Amino acid sequence: MAKSTEQVKKSRHLKRFHYTVDQAIEKQFNWKQMLRLLEYLKPYSKTYLPGAIIAMLVSTLVRLAVPILIGKVAIDVAIGNQDYGLLTYLVVIIGVLYLLNYVGNIYRIKWVNILGQNVIYDLRQHLFSHVQRLSHRFFDSRSAGSILVRIMNDINSLQELFTNGIINLLMDVVTLVGIVVILFVLSPELALAIMIILPIMFYISTKLRRNIRRSWQDVRIQQSRLNSHLNESIQGIRITQSFSQEKENAEFFNGINFDNFESWRTATKKSALFRPFVEMSNAIGTIILITFGAYLIINGVIDIGIFVSFAFLIGMFWEPISRLGQMYNQLLMAMAASERIFEFLDEQPNVDEKDNAYEFTDMKGHIEFDKVQFSYDADRVALHEISLDIKEGQTIALVGHTGSGKSTIANLISRFYDPTNGTVKIDGHNLRDVRLNTLRQQISVVLQDTFIFSGTIMENIRFGQPTATDEEVMEAAKVVGADEFIKRLADGYETEVEERGNILSAGERQLLSFARALLANPRILILDEATASIDTETEVQIQAALKKLLKGRTAIIIAHRLSTIRGSDTIYVLEHGKILEYGSHQWLMESKGEYFDLVKSQFQMLDVI
Repeated sequence: MAKSTEQVKKSRHLKRFHYTVDQAIEKQFNWKQMLRLLEYLKPYSKTYLPGAIIAMLVSTLVRLAVPILIGKVAIDVAIGNQDYGLLTYLVVIIGVLYLLNYVGNIYRIKWVNILGQNVIYDLRQHLFSHVQRLSHRFFDSRSAGSILVRIMNDINSLQELFTNGIINLLMDVVTLVGIVVILFVLSPELALAIMIILPIMFYISTKLRRNIRRSWQDVRIQQSRLNSHLNESIQGIRITQSFSQEKENAEFFNGINFDNFESWRTATKKSALFRPFVEMSNAIGTIILITFGAYLIINGVIDIGIFVSFAFLIGMFWEPISRLGQMYNQLLMAMAASERIFEFLDEQPNVDEKDNAYEFTDMKGHIEFDKVQFSYDADRVALHEISLDIKEGQTIALVGHTGSGKSTIANLISRFYDPTNGTVKIDGHNLRDVRLNTLRQQISVVLQDTFIFSGTIMENIRFGQPTATDEEVMEAAKVVGADEFIKRLADGYETEVEERGNILSAGERQLLSFARALLANPRILILDEATASIDTETEVQIQAALKKLLKGRTAIIIAHRLSTIRGSDTIYVLEHGKILEYGSHQWLMESKGEYFDLVKSQFQMLDVI
């Protein structure tokens, strides 16, 4: 039977997100993880946190004292004995207490908000800094949208917990304990009768706990998928419009958006179950108070003042119970988010740095590959025991069909990955033994897909060397030939470019990347298809600039356009992760091997064109 349109869309929807790693984290709710989260409060344990706790205690004690003063003192003593002087005195005291409560609440709200915002700032900064240090393998298996959700949405969901939740939790617990103690002191019989409903509430909340928590985990997963698709759709909008797939894309988004809507609806529906149970408990408690309390008054066991105090305190009792139910839901949301945050924070770089790694200074640029083998996964070997010896100052080229291992060699030199077997050395230093930042500071990589950051032209070039002066930036641009087109822009070097530099042509973006690399003054320069997006006229200009750029530096050029590598000292021809042949352009052409066939096929294509 043929599939319906909806079935096909659903199938495509599932396949499209098959790659995602954002799955439900099946862990038991544990307080160790919550304590780990609360460690972010430590820097403020001597400033805002004590102030907020003191202000909370003042407010709570005032609220607990007022019902006793009204019931026991005002009604039973002052009114019972018609002591109007005492009654007036009590009115003044209660007024002062409420003023104190007002001031305490102001400072509590102020300090907990400052505390919460600082904790959220620290947590987001910690997560972002950690993600920046992770290896390329981490980003290979995750979409940008899923990472964005962790850093933004998941941390935002903790904001309420830190700004109000923790202090409110303490306040409610202190209030409840205080109320229970006072109730049992005033009348153990009446207190015990009212508290009989609590075990039922505890049983119900325990049953709901796991179900609610999984629902909020699902919300986070659906948000991650929604953000992933949004990121993909926005970046690929030109392709979408080119193939007139706007309607299809909108329908696909509707499916993901509906899944997100359903996850929120389910989670909020389950979370909302708690409050009605609290209100029902409140109603039952009030009925018990009226019926049993009246019985105790009639039989002379308690006074009317105690009954009034009970009425005040019972009204206060169910309010924190209700808030604790909401707080529990909030805690479940926070735990679902924190599990995902800590999953990233617990992720360790595949390319790790040894504790005793040393500073790699004064690099010369002598690169050695000693029987290097590398695999991206168990089923795909990218390099088979490659051995290379690139002398200081040499320019070598890597050519071969797509997937032959050219870019993998470049990635190993920058130590974005570690070889599966064998060693990579620079100036005799095993790259596993040196500090990563001192290695990469002396290597510049220019890719085919140049990334331009939001900001000015000047700032984008200076990214290669943040301490460079304006004059040094302009000089680098002049050397690579970028100065000419920059001056034609409305504001020259101060022209603002949007994300990915869409106002610039592909060739202009590539020239900026050359200027950025030159400004960094590297000892090793890697050009990975760096001239692929440049027209022939610009390429001639780049070739002239490269002679200055490559002088005195070790260079690795990866190119399909063989015209750009003729001047290389050595050309290595790769196929399926193996070196087929190597030598100068002239020698390889005379040998009439694989390189000769590559050149011949390329020029035949040009003749056809």
